[in-house]
Amino acid sequence: MSEIRDINLAPAGEMKIAWAQKNMPVLSVLHAVFEKEQPFSGVKISLSIHLEAKTAYLCRVLKSGGAVMSVTGSNPLSTQDDVAAALAENGISVYAWHGASAQEYARHLSMALENGPDIVMDDGADLSEALHTRDRQKAANVIGACEETTTGLMRFRAREKSGALEFPVIAVNDADCKHLFDNRYGTGQSVWDGIMRTTNLLIAGKTVVVAGYGWCGKGVALRAKGLGAQVVVTETDAVRALEAAMDGYDVMTMDRASCLGDIFVTVTGCSDVIAGRHFAGMKNGAILANAGHFNVEVNIKELEEMAQSSYTARNNITAYDLGEKEICVLAEGRLVNLAAGDGHPAEIMDLSFALQALSVKYLLQNKGKLENKVYKVPKEIDRYVAELKLKALGIGIDTLTDAQKKYMYGE
Repeated sequence: MSEIRDINLAPAGEMKIAWAQKNMPVLSVLHAVFEKEQPFSGVKISLSIHLEAKTAYLCRVLKSGGAVMSVTGSNPLSTQDDVAAALAENGISVYAWHGASAQEYARHLSMALENGPDIVMDDGADLSEALHTRDRQKAANVIGACEETTTGLMRFRAREKSGALEFPVIAVNDADCKHLFDNRYGTGQSVWDGIMRTTNLLIAGKTVVVAGYGWCGKGVALRAKGLGAQVVVTETDAVRALEAAMDGYDVMTMDRASCLGDIFVTVTGCSDVIAGRHFAGMKNGAILANAGHFNVEVNIKELEEMAQSSYTARNNITAYDLGEKEICVLAEGRLVNLAAGDGHPAEIMDLSFALQALSVKYLLQNKGKLENKVYKVPKEIDRYVAELKLKALGIGIDTLTDAQKKYMYGE
């Protein structure tokens, strides 16, 4: 039994999923392997990942391997109702719809846990947080979890540090085939896709302020530079700030950058990155977008308190009238690439979701052997995914001779 917006939207969702499938060759290899080997036979998986076409194909790949899937979204504005309908029509339990209220979103998370999951797949750790708090009674059978994002891992590692983590977690985000590609190239492209399709404005010639220079921030800054923007980076980490400076960007505090930027993109994982004192100094027409997981990086509450009024200037754009100027916020300050776009390209999510699927298999193979800690994805899984992707791209690479191995490793 699913709780979705409209099952009649399924045909449109099927078309989106079919397109994603065609462009996810690594996951398609795993689909064939899992269908044959049935590694997840009878395993109950609860999944909370942005509910769009690439995620839907991941769900079907796991189901083909015997998994019993229970699915919800990981952001109220990133769920695509037609995709949710297509999954529900295909026999997967789905609890999500676009624009869910905070209460509806929490209820859908709990509904996705009703099956008493063996494995949890998270993007932001919302399912796992529920299992550690209000839905603790449903955590009894959990073998482990897989986490997709930097933000989610921050929450898991905080629990591990305090001794409150109830099951082992695989840090999918930290795998090379995830953060080097998904965070940098995926975020870099999808954030600007979301901003440009939402605003229909030129990027060239504008000053773009990127808050945060982790892997995601690197990608956002690189693509902004490629589009012809003057890029300013703000950071709290001295090493990352130095790296940004040596990459050719202007580096300064947000207090200083706030009066210079035409477009601001937050990608830090922290709260109140842009707040009241920054709004006060901004240009008329400044555009604010968030690319961090939670909608806390731009302090919308303070902006609302400062504004005389607000109105919808365009779909997914709220304009706040501060008297002498307007400030525009995209997608309510939520993840702009998913709340106002289709998320990362399919070829990028092919890597990330292959890691997710193989990490689930790893957890099952190591049931009872892992402590309640956060673990890295095994290197052999990372390499296997990279090898499959290279093969799909028709790229061959060199291999070491026995003499070279002896020289390098003493073998």
